[in-house]
This record gives sequence, C-alpha cells and structure tokens, in this order.
Amino acid sequence: MLSKNKLKYIRSLALKKFRDQEKAFVAEGPKLVEELFKYYECILLVGVPEYLQKVSAPLNAEVIEVNQEELARASNLKTPQSVLAVFKMPNRPEINFPTICKQLCLGLDAIQDPGNLGTIIRIADWFGIEHIFCSLDTVDAFSPKTIQATMGAIGRVTIHYVALEDFLDKLPKDFPIYGTFLDGQNIYSYQLPSQALIVMGNEGKGISPKIEALISDRLFIPNFPLDRETSESLNVAVATAITCAEFRRQTLL
Repeated sequence: MLSKNKLKYIRSLALKKFRDQEKAFVAEGPKLVEELFKYYECILLVGVPEYLQKVSAPLNAEVIEVNQEELARASNLKTPQSVLAVFKMPNRPEINFPTICKQLCLGLDAIQDPGNLGTIIRIADWFGIEHIFCSLDTVDAFSPKTIQATMGAIGRVTIHYVALEDFLDKLPKDFPIYGTFLDGQNIYSYQLPSQALIVMGNEGKGISPKIEALISDRLFIPNFPLDRETSESLNVAVATAITCAEFRRQTLL
C-alpha cells in the first residue's frame, strides 16, 4: 500500500525544484524502468503484484506493492503502466575539453518541449553521440515527459547544463561549430567532419543571435523539390535526426 507521504513524495518529483532538492527522478513502465536499472540507482520501486513477482528488484531499493488504482494516483501518465520507479539523479558531470573535441557532440539552445528533448537524447544515442550541452534555459532532462521520451537513452548520453555562450567560447578556435539556418549551405553537398559540435535552436525562434555569432559553419536542410511551396520549418527533433544522420553518413564514406 502507498502511504500519503510516499504518494506526495512521488508526485512532487514532477516539479524541477523538488527533483533538484531530492536529487531524484521518476520513470514509468517495465521496459523503461528495467533499462534504467543498468545506469542509475533505484531508490523506490512501486508496482502491481503481477509485475513485482516476475522482476528482480535492485539491491537496496524500497519495494511497494500496489493495486492499479493506487498506481494511477502516483503516475504522471494518462494510461499508467504496471510499474513506477524513483531513481537517484547522477552527479553533475565534469567537462573534459580534450575529450569533447575528439567527438561529435550536440549543443541545444533553449529547447522548451520535454518531448523534443527526450527524442533528441534518443537520437543522440542512436548516432553514437555521447555528450549534449544544453543552455541553462533548456527544459530539464529529468522531467517525467523527457525521461519517458528517451526510452532509456538518457543512461548512455551525458547531459550537461551550461552557459552555452561561455561554453562555446571556451572551445578551441579551430574546432568547428555547426548550426542549421534557412540561409545556410546545403547539408548534402557540404563536407562534414567526424569531430564537431552541432547546435540546434529553440522550437519557435531558432538559434539565438548571441549563439549564432559563435557558429563557424551554417547548414541548411533543403526541402524537395527546392522550388515547391512547403512547411515553414522542421520540428527540431526531426532536424536533429537529419543533421546527425548526414554527419555520420559522411564519416562512413
């Protein structure tokens, strides 16, 4: 049975200030929870009897058996699944510039939608990108919606929250910084390196002027055919996927 205090604790983690205070976050659903067992310390496991009987609970995790109604009260999902877990948040990662400059990394400038951020983290994982540098006004990577959207990829991608302008300014002057713009060079005819930072901008405003000033190479994802009237822009997660795919494709050539 879930006590009132435990329910209040779980529900409070939907808010960033309480996640930061408790150094914990919530994940839901068997597949996601079991994937995150590999990467984070599980503090609390709340599940229906049918689920708890067939899973091996992590060492030191508090396990609470509930019915579906109790689980629904604790859940952030419209359709609660059979398990919910609270994980310990990782320590803030250090930035190793020599290591960063030997990789392909992502920079995110004021991404606001949790689903977009979660999808971008999943895309980064797919394309072997290990580090994402988020501006301080980017949505929290450990919000429930973001965690759900990552499908566990957050365990394999390191998320850094930085003053993005200062961070870019500290990179070596010859380290390429790419951004996507409507007036950039066609990404499919532009030679791309295997080591670089790709900056993706805000959903509505794109890359901010102060960050744009630090971009060394401007890229454009063309529509097809070029003279056809089409949508004004791509969703930022879709644009991230296309951009990362082309960088990796050229690496394989």
